[in-house]
Amino acid sequence: MNYPNLERLIDIIKTLRSENGCAWDREQTHYSLKKNMIEEAYEAVDAIEDGDTKHLQEELGDVLLQVVLHSQIAKEDNEFTLEDVAKGISDKLVHRHPHVFGDLKVSGTKDILDNWEKLKAEEKKHRKSAMDGISKAQSALMSAQKISKNAVKKGFEWPDEKTLWECFYSEIDEFKDALSKNDKKNAEEEFGDILFAAVNLARWNKIDAEQALLKANRKFMARFRKMEELAVKPLEEYTFEEYDDLWKKAKKELDK
Repeated sequence: MNYPNLERLIDIIKTLRSENGCAWDREQTHYSLKKNMIEEAYEAVDAIEDGDTKHLQEELGDVLLQVVLHSQIAKEDNEFTLEDVAKGISDKLVHRHPHVFGDLKVSGTKDILDNWEKLKAEEKKHRKSAMDGISKAQSALMSAQKISKNAVKKGFEWPDEKTLWECFYSEIDEFKDALSKNDKKNAEEEFGDILFAAVNLARWNKIDAEQALLKANRKFMARFRKMEELAVKPLEEYTFEEYDDLWKKAKKELDK
């Protein structure tokens, strides 16, 4: 197969990083670009959420740019190349899909996922703890989900949902107690426990907490924008009662 535009992108990045290229591109490092990688990935997810495939194509291009740029920087430092990156992920996919590229027989998705985890564990023998390998760069909510799931894989699970709810309400009580004592440090810790317990409730009910909060954020922003449209005076001048009424009107308009 020929990929002329991919080759063109690689050549463009080489030129931008060259002595006669762009000073900004030449100054970039893996570290300086880490924020860009995260932002571009999230923008691609936004396009998926919006169902905007044209925008998704553009954002995937931005994600690809980051991959090619990091690979070029690594190549200049004799670390690895884009070809090494492609080979690495290709080998991994073949190894983790023996039911497609090998002789393994599976009966369904559960078998596939169980075998994936088994093969992954064999590849990561250097990891001594179930907490190893959890990204330090992802959102705290995503980390909490991964931490919880990894603990459950080792048998650290609540006996039933009732007990989990009791833990959740207990954390709220402890948070309120810390606030009543004006203990800000402990209040912060207890609020973190509330969030972690909430993540466990989501996991128990097969809800992705990160996606749930992203949807809640989008819903709130949409309603707030509608409030701004419906407002007949500056929002800062609204009383709580007027605000509440305006919120309900905005919600009704969007729910039509």
